[in-house]
Formats: sequence, structure tokens, C-alpha cells
Amino acid sequence: MLTIKNYVRAQSLDEAYELCQKKNNVVLGGMLWLKMQHNSVNTAIDLSGLGLDQIEETEGVWRLGAMVSLRALELHPGLNDLTQGALRESVRHIVGVQFRNLATVGGSVFGRFGFSDVLTLLLALDARVVLHHGGEMALKDFAAAPRQKDILTHIIIPKAPRRVVYLSQRNVSTDFPVLTCALSRCEGTYTCVIGARPQKAAVFADEKGILSGGVTPDSARAFAEDVAARARFGSNIRAGEEYRREICQVLVRRGLLAMEEN
Repeated sequence: MLTIKNYVRAQSLDEAYELCQKKNNVVLGGMLWLKMQHNSVNTAIDLSGLGLDQIEETEGVWRLGAMVSLRALELHPGLNDLTQGALRESVRHIVGVQFRNLATVGGSVFGRFGFSDVLTLLLALDARVVLHHGGEMALKDFAAAPRQKDILTHIIIPKAPRRVVYLSQRNVSTDFPVLTCALSRCEGTYTCVIGARPQKAAVFADEKGILSGGVTPDSARAFAEDVAARARFGSNIRAGEEYRREICQVLVRRGLLAMEEN
């Protein structure tokens, strides 16, 4: 059971930041994971009045406010054009429409959950995050950093000429993923991200140049085997370590071939 002693609708980011420094104070996103916890919150900090629910386009980037819902991402024409539908694919299996109407991109990223479809895809897009106190940094660095008491305000997605594919394996269509896989190609450089290992998503570059001559059935298989060999997997109630390793090879190979077909 979740118990909240005090509720504050922050009037500014400075106020929210100051409040979140105190022990047992929590910033609210969509509250979907928070309310599943057995926890006592001293002060719940609501960011909904700070204008962080907007998707803004500039000449070079898309700027997503932390309170933008996953459903808004799923339906956004510009973002799905940029990712060739990969953004829509990355969220469409997350529980259901009602859930995605409440879940926020900021909560999905700040939580750095191992099962996060959203984190997996955004890493493949070379996204960046903006923290109220910590400033702007690469999402890859943020995901690897220790947890900190800061306010995530925006996620920035560059408008790079990129091909993107997203795939996941689930035991049930709306359950947590067994494994997530995002692949991108930008100016000849391939990036692979594997999540739900069940640890949080990790980025794998083509360090051996396996794909330097292009993607063929043989090179796709070789790169998939290389990623599966380098990635660390674990076991939980959804799948075992070796099963995840096998699924990794299948998803990476399929993703590469699909990316070249599109």
C-alpha cells in the first residue's frame, strides 16, 4: 500500500528541486509504478502545472517534456515519421491504452527500469536528457550514472538521418518484455541496444566492423552472435539467461534485415 502524507503542486522547477532533496519526498510522474509499491511518501511533488507536457519541434531536434504521456508519443506523426514507426512499436505493447494515457516519458526514463521499452529505443536514437540541476547530458551517460535527486525536465531527440527498427519478445502481448532490441543506422554507423536482460538497456556498437561491408544474411547473423556474446543476461520469472541470449541473436538478426528492407 502506498501512503502519501503531503501533496504539493509545484509552482516552479526550483521549488520542485528543493523539495525533492528531502528524504522520502518523491516526484510524481504518472504514478503507475509508484502506487504499486508498499511505501510511505512524506511529500508527493506534482509537476503537472509546469508546462512539461509539450512536444516541441526545432530545426534540429524534437524536445519532449518529461510529463508527455506514452500515448502522445505513440500517436505523434512527426516522431513516428522520424523513427519509421519504431517509436509507436516501442510503446504499443505497454499494458493498454488507459495505462499509456497516464504513463510519462519522464518517469520511464528517470526510473531506468530494466524492462523499459522506451529507454531501449531512446538510447538507439542518441537521445539526451535535461536535468534541472545537472544540465544536459547524453541519455547513455545518464542511464549509467548513480541515481540522483534531480528533476528530469526534457528528453531531446536529434533529427538525424537515421534508420530505426524496434523489436521485443513477450510471453503475453501486454506483459513486461522478455527482451527488447532497438537498432539504428546513422551515416553508416550501426548501433544496437538490448534491454530487459533483465537488467536495464545497454548499447552495443559494431566494434569489429562486422557490418562495414553492409548488411547481408551472413553479416547480420555474425553481428547478432557478437552482441549476444558481449551482453550480460540474467534470469527471472519471465525467462532464463540462455533463452534471452538465444532471443537476442534472433531479434538482432531480424532487426538488421528488416532495417535494410525498409
